[in-house]
Amino acid sequence: MSDKTNPGNFFEDFKPGQVIRHATPRTVTEGEIALYTGLYGNRFALHSSDMFAMALGYEGMPVDDMLVFHIVFGKTVPDISLNAVANLGYADGRFLAPVYPGDTLASESEVIGVRENSNGKTGVVWVRTTGTNQRGEVVLSYVRWVMVRKRDEAAPAPEASAPDLPAAVAAEDLVVPEGLSLAGYDATAAGSPHFWDDYAVGEKIDHVDGMTLEEAEHMLATRLYQNTAKVHFDLHAQKDGRFGKRLIYGGHIISLARGLSFNGLANAFHIAAINGGRHVAPSFAGDTVYAWSEVLDKAEVPGRDDLGALRLRLVAAKDHPCADFPLKDAEGKDHPAVVLDFDIWVLMPRAG
Repeated sequence: MSDKTNPGNFFEDFKPGQVIRHATPRTVTEGEIALYTGLYGNRFALHSSDMFAMALGYEGMPVDDMLVFHIVFGKTVPDISLNAVANLGYADGRFLAPVYPGDTLASESEVIGVRENSNGKTGVVWVRTTGTNQRGEVVLSYVRWVMVRKRDEAAPAPEASAPDLPAAVAAEDLVVPEGLSLAGYDATAAGSPHFWDDYAVGEKIDHVDGMTLEEAEHMLATRLYQNTAKVHFDLHAQKDGRFGKRLIYGGHIISLARGLSFNGLANAFHIAAINGGRHVAPSFAGDTVYAWSEVLDKAEVPGRDDLGALRLRLVAAKDHPCADFPLKDAEGKDHPAVVLDFDIWVLMPRAG
């Protein structure tokens, strides 16, 4: 049989310091933005209206932050997580420059840590991925770690090395889009009268609405991001797996939760950073996703009196409305309904 196909990397193929330049740069089009809106019902005005965006100093309507994330992430899957058992978490992610229709995105990852698991069958791999545009400007940087199968269980374990990651991106390291001016911010068009000043640390917001996962939609989304992970595509292979069916791509849940968060956080116009996050439990077609947010912190932005930053814990639950804010059960374990626990910084206008 020909050996020209790519079987993906296994745990023993990863070495700290290794740099992987991922294939298939991608030019983002307005069609993809429309598909993204169709998939998640995104209503944030910045990503819906050229006129709204230009009034704030943008060149035009920027690509949704999470669509940028998915495109950059999707490039990495054939090299990083094609043979993954699970995507375990994210940290130290920053959105560094707006992306516009017509920009071409490429991805590169550096292996920053490896550690074999005690079962000798799998290991954890940490990578820092950067996404760049056609001018070589970094638009996104983040760390993720995945559990990857070994090709040969008898292969010797590499020396364990895990990166020291921050609990959160420092507020002073958040990047405000160049040229941003909120003097022309239209709260009525944005959909909410509530500004940065109106939110309190510890406040919890039930985003009320729910959205049922459809098989066709998550398949379309995964293909849109060119994410080739077998667990999302190959029902024939997955029917004999742990769950007997395809898993919903975790990023699909992130985008659904972000879309639902509009109801209660409509003025959170830009995700500035991903502090951390984990996919707590798998999701499947037929599950209905609800979401809630907790304000973990507030920060003023140096040199700006027109906007502030909110640190939010965005939680998604399946088949469980979030009025009671499920997170832990009576024994202190993850609530069985919770599927996502995501920690982000967002930018929001200040009152006045």
